[in-house]
Amino acid sequence: HLPEDIAHKVRHDLHLTRDDMQRWARILGKKGWLGYGWPKEFGGPGWTAVQKHLFEEECALACTPRIVPFGPVMVAPVIMAYGTPAQHQRFLPGIASGEVWWSQGYSEPGSGSDLASVKTRAERVGDKYIVNGQKTWTTLGQYGEWIFCLVRTSNEGKPQTGISFLLIDMKSPGVTVRPIKLLDGSHEVNEVFFDNVEVPADQLIGEENKGWTYAKHLLSHERTNIADVNRAKRELERLKRIAKAEGVWEDQRFRDQIALLEIDVMALEMLVLRVLSAMKSGKNPLDIAGLLKIKGSEIQQRYSELMMLAAGPYSLPYVQEAMEAGYQGNFPGGELSNAPLAATYFNMRKTTIYGGSNEVQRNIVAQTVLG
Repeated sequence: HLPEDIAHKVRHDLHLTRDDMQRWARILGKKGWLGYGWPKEFGGPGWTAVQKHLFEEECALACTPRIVPFGPVMVAPVIMAYGTPAQHQRFLPGIASGEVWWSQGYSEPGSGSDLASVKTRAERVGDKYIVNGQKTWTTLGQYGEWIFCLVRTSNEGKPQTGISFLLIDMKSPGVTVRPIKLLDGSHEVNEVFFDNVEVPADQLIGEENKGWTYAKHLLSHERTNIADVNRAKRELERLKRIAKAEGVWEDQRFRDQIALLEIDVMALEMLVLRVLSAMKSGKNPLDIAGLLKIKGSEIQQRYSELMMLAAGPYSLPYVQEAMEAGYQGNFPGGELSNAPLAATYFNMRKTTIYGGSNEVQRNIVAQTVLG
């Protein structure tokens, strides 16, 4: 059921439009697979952790777009765990079908890895909240219809104790989205401004000032998902094809680098399987979620760098058109002709920053795992 034009773009790292991503989401939604990690009582398939891993592996091998995680992977589990029955009925069907596009409102100009310092303010006035502030690095926020936000509802006590979790309609008066251009020239992230935005109080998830608990629940899903080991396995094979096509495969030193990368990909997969085994036993191995994020993001950077080295002069042209809607590429000489390797390399520099920078993650791992 995967449209070939979409698979072609994924195979060659070309720009995916909103229509491309949402078409695939709707295809999965009709099968009940967009929320492939959901339990049956909420409309999901009720798969085990191993079944979910196998589904992700098959999707990666087939060159499907990665599921945009903000709805089905991030906010949906929070709504399921802490939302009211009315919120379940209101929000989950649109997420499961792929019809409603969600964005994430966590980071702020002064609050990245330290989310406890968020300053976006939500003041309760009667049966609504008045929201003022700014979020930044909002991935694909230009497409967002709804955004889940961490907002400050109290300044008393520790910073974590005054945070709440709000769902905000991005069509509300006072919401402004401004683009941020990335190093590769793409428009992937945004700033989102809230100027006296009125949010009905029934769009608060759980209890007021308990949002930090819900945020940690969500981030555990994000950091596990960010390992992206199945995509790494696919891209490793692509790297080998490029190296062989360009003759650098004959260089023992270059093969050594590929071998080291492959060993690390295998180790990452073992770590993922270790997490799956723990989950199958009813454990919640959040203490090593940070390790998945660290190793997965660094591997993404390494294979994009090795592709640049293997391609040699083919990697030098910066194909701006590859980041624009409608570009299909022209590949008469195989994978390398007009391949946006430079753009992909630049884009991958972000992976060790988002979802909590790797430096911060290492500190967390040291504190929680090593003691």
